[in-house]
Formats: sequence, C-alpha cells, structure tokens
Amino acid sequence: MLGLLRELTPSFDPEAPLPGPPDPWTSTSMPAPRSGPPYAMTEMIAVEPGLAERLVRTLAQPGSQAAALAGAIREAASRGEPVVVTGCGTSEHAALGLAELLRHAWRSAGLPGRGPVTEQAFELALDPPSAGLVLGVSHEGGTAATNAALAAARRTGAGTALVTVTGRSPGAALADVVVETHELDQGWCHVVGYLSPLLAGWATAGHLAGQAADPAAARHRVTEGMEAALPAAEPIAAALADAGRLLVIASGADRPAGRELVLKVEEASWLPSAYRDLETFLHGHLPATGPDTGLVLVLTDPTARAERVRRARGALRAARVLGLRAAAILTAGTADGIGPELTPAGRIVLPEAPDLDPPAAALLGTATALQVLTERLARARGTNPDPIRRDDERYRRASEAAEGD
Repeated sequence: MLGLLRELTPSFDPEAPLPGPPDPWTSTSMPAPRSGPPYAMTEMIAVEPGLAERLVRTLAQPGSQAAALAGAIREAASRGEPVVVTGCGTSEHAALGLAELLRHAWRSAGLPGRGPVTEQAFELALDPPSAGLVLGVSHEGGTAATNAALAAARRTGAGTALVTVTGRSPGAALADVVVETHELDQGWCHVVGYLSPLLAGWATAGHLAGQAADPAAARHRVTEGMEAALPAAEPIAAALADAGRLLVIASGADRPAGRELVLKVEEASWLPSAYRDLETFLHGHLPATGPDTGLVLVLTDPTARAERVRRARGALRAARVLGLRAAAILTAGTADGIGPELTPAGRIVLPEAPDLDPPAAALLGTATALQVLTERLARARGTNPDPIRRDDERYRRASEAAEGD
C-alpha cells in the first residue's frame, strides 16, 4: 500500500472517513480536473482498507441495518419467495458479487431453494416479481433504472431493499430496508462504489449464516489485493497499453470482478474491452483475436479449483498460440497450476485467504487488485480516470443525449 500512499499529498489522510453526500441530497458533479496523478481514483483506492474496517464494524453489529436486511431475506426464503438483486454499471457488478456472498450464506444457513438471483435493473423494471424481495444496489441512490425496478417491485407486491450511501437518497425512499454505506466516492470512476456494497453484502451474509463478519479481516483482505497489485500492475499495464482491445475472462465468484474490470478499463483508460466467461471464451470468440488483443484472466475463487485451473490453462494455451498479450489476477494456489509462460504480460498473485468464505476471499481481494491495475493502465495510456471522459464535450453531450427522454 505504501506505493500508493507515497504519491498522495500531505493533506490527504487515507485513514480519514470520506464525506457523505450533501444534505439535502443531490447527485455528484464532475470531479475537479487534475493535470496528472495522483487522481481522485488513486486516493479512493488508498482509503479502501480503512473504509472496509469501518463499514464492516458498523454493519456486523447486532441490530444493524445489515441484520435487518438479513431478516428480510430470511423471511422471503421461509415463504419460498424469490430474492432478486439488481443494479446498473458498477453497482450491477457489485450486485452480482453481493448475490454470490448471499448465496453462500444462504446454503450455510440451510435455507430452502437456490438463493438470490440477479437481474439487470431495466429488465427487472419491465418484469418485476409479485412477491419476495428486490434488493437494489446504487452508490448514490439516484440511478433511474434501479429506482424504476424498486418502484415496479413495490407496485406488484414485492418487498424492497437498497444498499446505498445514504437513507436520504431517492432510491432509499422506495425501499423498505436501507443499508447505508455512508462514505461517498469522490471520483466518477467508482471504486468505493464497487467495494462498499460488497462489504455490506458480506456483513449481511454474516448475519444470515450466524457468523459475524470480521472488520479486521475485511481490512486485511482489501490490503492484500492492493499490495499484490502494486508491484505487478505497472508492467502489465505497459504490456496492454497499446493493445487494440482487451478481453477479460473469469469463472465462479470471480465473474463479477471480471465484468467490473472491463467497465473500469473502458471508463478510465478508454481501451475497448469485453468480458467472457471462461468457457464461453473458447466457443467461437478466438477467430476475432490476435497479437493486438490483450487478455486478463481473473481466477481466485478457491471452489472447484482443479477444474477451473485446468480449463484456464486450455484458454491460455490457445491465447499463446495466437500471440495474445495474456495476463492474470490469481491466488498463490491457482498460480501454482498455471505456468508463467502462459501469462507473458504478467500476473498479480494474491495470498490465499483460508479463513474467509470462498466468495469473500475472491471478491474482497480482487476488488483493489483490479482497481490498481486499471489506474496504472490509465496512466500508461495517458488518460484521466476521474471524469470518465465527460470532460470531453462530445462525451458529455452523448451522456446527456442518452437521458434525453
């Protein structure tokens, strides 16, 4: 972590809590421009270990908002009703991860059925469930599609919940249960906005399974991801910086991180990117790849490791034949099964975390690792990640046009 902290101005304290949203609530404006690093994104990554400890300490307490959410999930499960998790953009990827965490706890608690499912917010708003619980994720609480999904669920008779930064947001007004994360991301290339809902989901999972989430363990795993990435991310970024496009592949609980890495890379560095599930990548997509294609494998989920590593080796062997610039985010155990010759662009290797549930070990560790890699790629390509290109008049007008109706 020192590699990031050394870059920060003396006035920035990475251990200090971030401010919350203004009161009365309003959505954020574009971050102030910076001529170079450290970016707001750099600072937001640096605060995440402390934020992780603070948030989990609050939400792991009996009677917390996370405990209330666990109770609402348990009630829906006892009635045999669905629990649907939803969001948009970074919050959609956090929702996918949150569902992974809750499904593991659901099974540990012996609840009936398969556990929570995920739906994209726009589609859910058009076809909401008539019972059960719809759980939204929205960092600021103002995302129109997510709020429409919550409103539609209420109209059809489902319960609603929201993980968001404040109970004063428009989305919170549509939720029966609100889990507040309190600290507001200061950039638009959201990193805190991705990690905070994962931490809230892990705390909720702890209440659901009857095993409280550990604040110190949260800080430690988030720090491990950052520290593993800092020495390795810069050479990987250099290898990928002039690629024509990037593909990210993943399996199991790493799939939310794979999707989030794609979004972060496109927002922050403007490198065209796409996500593929590990097996999907090998079914028809190879003919469109070549030496100008970057590839990042994310493989840290400890469940079914032997099978996942075996298939990942096949994907990387194919990539090697075609000359792809392959890199990986791995754990020590998966790295042992994947030779370095298969990742010529480099690898980030996280320690194992045997004391954490498998999805928590994967999701909390990869969160900061993928963010550091993204930030270094933005530097290598000479882009400012903070405004997600809306400081360019064309892209600002494109964003406004998308919401013109």
